[in-house]
Amino acid sequence: MHGFHGRFLHVDLDSGRPQWRETGEERLRGFVGGIGLGTSLLYEFAPPGVEPLAPENPLVFASAPLAGTGLTTTAKYAVVTKSPLTGFIADSLSSSFFALAIKAAGLDALVVTGRAARPVYLLVHDGAAELRDARHLWGKSAAEAESTVRAELEGAAVRVAAVGPAGENLVRFATISNEGRHAGRGGVGAVMGSKNLKAVALCGNQCVETADPEGVATAAAALRQRSLGPHTAKYREVGTVANLAVFDRLGALPARNFQQPTFDAADELSGESLTETSFSRRNGCASCTIRCERLFKASSGGEQRMEYETLFALGPLCGLEDREAVLEAARLCDGYGLDSISTGGTLAWAMECAERGLLPEAGGLRFGAAEAVLDAIPAIAERRGVGDLLADGSRRAALALGHDSLDWAMQVKGLELPGYEPRSLKTMALGLAVSPRGACHNRSGAYEADFSGKVDRLDSAPPRGALVAASEDFAAALDSLIVCKFLRNCFQDFYAEAADLLAKVTGWDYGAAELRLAAERIHTLKRRFNEREGWQPEDDALPPRVLTESLATGVARGTRLTRDELRDMLRDYYDAREWDEDGRVSEAKLKKLGLSA
Repeated sequence: MHGFHGRFLHVDLDSGRPQWRETGEERLRGFVGGIGLGTSLLYEFAPPGVEPLAPENPLVFASAPLAGTGLTTTAKYAVVTKSPLTGFIADSLSSSFFALAIKAAGLDALVVTGRAARPVYLLVHDGAAELRDARHLWGKSAAEAESTVRAELEGAAVRVAAVGPAGENLVRFATISNEGRHAGRGGVGAVMGSKNLKAVALCGNQCVETADPEGVATAAAALRQRSLGPHTAKYREVGTVANLAVFDRLGALPARNFQQPTFDAADELSGESLTETSFSRRNGCASCTIRCERLFKASSGGEQRMEYETLFALGPLCGLEDREAVLEAARLCDGYGLDSISTGGTLAWAMECAERGLLPEAGGLRFGAAEAVLDAIPAIAERRGVGDLLADGSRRAALALGHDSLDWAMQVKGLELPGYEPRSLKTMALGLAVSPRGACHNRSGAYEADFSGKVDRLDSAPPRGALVAASEDFAAALDSLIVCKFLRNCFQDFYAEAADLLAKVTGWDYGAAELRLAAERIHTLKRRFNEREGWQPEDDALPPRVLTESLATGVARGTRLTRDELRDMLRDYYDAREWDEDGRVSEAKLKKLGLSA
């Protein structure tokens, strides 16, 4: 087999026994790898209705066919499980050398079930697997655990993914971290922590050959050249933090818990301002020519990685104007292992509650109160005081608090909204409402239609449904091959070119039509998993604030998104997907995609 090992490892932490199983060419052709392969394995291994933090909930690490081939931006891997934050699918991506180590260790995927009797870490080395005591790692940050494990395995080219204290304490939006990168959204770190699994360490020399090495090398050279062109200039020159100023000008930058679409201190916090005053160095993932990562000088004397979503969530969303405070808040999230978007979204909800007099135990949490934010983040990670309530995310916290506070919990399906204002980006609004993992900017590129000018971003008329469906399938293909989304516009005919890459790697007779069908199959299986786990039509929704309040500031001032508009967009989307009128996957569609009813 080319491009794959043809096997995955299942480790049951209850017994400690590893079991190798065949991946199967049919599964790989049908689900490709990455998010697709992970979704397929989750659907197989998760008992219907399993509690996310129960031992039986599988935690899946999945590799991809392009990883390790030298193709730019392909050093990525997927983590898939049932989310403790949403109760639906959680599928997160991370990158760099750990992704390459999955392949080198001899794995297409790793499936972990059960719960160890004490803290352990899993070592997989050239096809052999063993559990090692991790009690000395418990309480450490992911970076500290990674450093300790690598020192213990001195001489081996080992790569480590670990959870921090937030994962250990079952914070429902905890991350899994490796080399300063994070599989962040949906609480995958809490699932790992619930299994008493502190870390996964991988090493080995299990090479995967490609079917057409010369063809892959030629394609890699061409793609590398394209990756240095105009389509990636923003990421190479400023990084994703460039979005903050742009979104503010468009009235699409959520501030103060989505009460405003602009932020008075946007210039102070902008990527351009950060670059001018605090830039330290540029970095990038393994196997990447774009190198979008930006590290900024922190007041502590160290460096802090910053991306747009973290900058938005810990800055404008919480009303913080001080860039040093935002950098420190980001450092705390990384250190404790917290998803910065859900952290900021939950804190913004708590700030509004406190200002309404509903959360007196929140202390000094108010919009713009930097010191209170810096105190609250460790409290969340350690589940201390009001942090114990906030550690469950804004939806659960609102349901526990009551007093109609769910109305300003800015979440979909339990996952806090990213930094896109739905009322001034109406294609994106639909994408947020229907995303299988909850409010998500990464599992579709719905916002691109709004920003491109192909549609009026302030209008909700068709073909919103078809645009969102197409963007979701496109993302599913990218996330399963895996190719970084920052490379997406470097393809002239993505499905044809990507299928050709896959054919060169695997030796399959694989064309654009088969890749398109695989992408739709992957997205549909996510939806099918959610249906099995209790999805109802009312879960495809947006927060009440979005559907009842007009925008108060900016160039889109006065714009609103009504419930009727959302309802019509949902019908348009279900029609485009060929699902029934309630949004359930039809038996005919399942049959067409080769999925069981």
